[in-house]
Amino acid sequence: MPDAPMEKQLLDFILVPAGLAAMAGYHIWLLRRVLRHPTETFIGLNAISRRIWVQAMMEDPMKTGVLAVQTLRNNIMASALMASTAIMLCSLITVLITGGSAAGNSMDSIKFFAILLCFLLSFLLNVQSVRYFSHASILINVPVKSQWRPTAATAYVAGAVNMGGYFWSMGLRVCYFSFPLFFWIFGPIPMAACCLVLIGVLYFLDIYSGGRDGGDGGEGAEGMACVSDGRF
Repeated sequence: MPDAPMEKQLLDFILVPAGLAAMAGYHIWLLRRVLRHPTETFIGLNAISRRIWVQAMMEDPMKTGVLAVQTLRNNIMASALMASTAIMLCSLITVLITGGSAAGNSMDSIKFFAILLCFLLSFLLNVQSVRYFSHASILINVPVKSQWRPTAATAYVAGAVNMGGYFWSMGLRVCYFSFPLFFWIFGPIPMAACCLVLIGVLYFLDIYSGGRDGGDGGEGAEGMACVSDGRF
């Protein structure tokens, strides 16, 4: 049927941008949710918890220093594992683009190249996560009492730990985003359906419904400070 390729191309121009727009719209909504109601999202709650943890670890490094370093080392190992996996998949996809079945089809090459960009971005984000966790593993053992401004020093270390957590979360989220692009290989309809399913799964993983019962109050203000103090 001569019209079949035209219909498939038309679906590509309609469903693929619609799926991408739905993903972008969800993450814009999530960002606003994190900034305005941090205690209703797991991202905001984790930021608050990390800040409290840093304060507890820096009160007496002689007792909690080993625990703090081991915890940050575990986070470094998790980020390094994700970075290694991402760069390995980048190498595999590069082989498929240059010498595999996608080499003779420009559309397939575009699809594989989009997946390649996802894993490459995931690699870079996880490398940044390792960077911040590495900085924090040294700074967290500095006693607060020896600091000229103890509150600012604790906020600085908490910001480094939070930034490491943010970059790790973004790297993992970019890997999630590669699933719709992978399904795009089988057509625009599976890709759009995967976007909708992924939005539902991410909503379940991102939103904490229990935070609406107690309101934001002081925790919301602390969460806002947690999100904003990690800027270097």
